[in-house]
Amino acid sequence: MENLFVRLFVFYFVIINVISFITMYADKKRAEAHKWRVPEARLFILAAVLGSIGVLAGMKVFRHKTKHMKFVIGIPFILIVQIIIVYFIIRQ
Repeated sequence: MENLFVRLFVFYFVIINVISFITMYADKKRAEAHKWRVPEARLFILAAVLGSIGVLAGMKVFRHKTKHMKFVIGIPFILIVQIIIVYFIIRQ
């Protein structure tokens, strides 16, 4: 049972980060085209549900949201909190 949980967790983790990365790409392209944008709240929600690596990678690769301090500070903060939580879960 534990092995199934780990596999599902890893699958979810990969998928949510791919979705987050693609969402950052899509938002960057929409910004360049002056079209409807992905709400910032949605980007933070994606980060909060374990997609923070995808959002952070999207920020770096696409140079997107890198001048917004709430992203520059907030996304790494969310990632650090998630790492701490996962560490304590694994430790037990």
